[in-house]
Amino acid sequence: MAIDWKKPTAQMLGRWQPFHDGHKSLFLEILKRTGQVIIMVRDTAGTDSSNPFNFDTVKKNIDIALKEYEDKYEVVLVPNITNICYGRKVGYQLEKISLDEETEKISATDIRKKML
Repeated sequence: MAIDWKKPTAQMLGRWQPFHDGHKSLFLEILKRTGQVIIMVRDTAGTDSSNPFNFDTVKKNIDIALKEYEDKYEVVLVPNITNICYGRKVGYQLEKISLDEETEKISATDIRKKML
């Protein structure tokens, strides 16, 4: 990966079980904000039926979906982060991105049911 670790970077944190078109649409919107993205994969593989895919599978699926943006992101494994906490004036912002209704309806649960 060729991202610049000193440049402003956006973060996506999730399980990506599996990474789907809704996630890709979200990535594209996020990419517009900083030009590069760190995709953090929560280490939840095998914890329950909603998390069947291990990190290698998740990363492979992300890399396939984002092939044309390979120099704009990096995928990293992180612990099972459940809380993001911050103090005042931390130097970054939390931002919710809303997508179109059709994209917001995409369900990883439904996709997993079809896959498994």
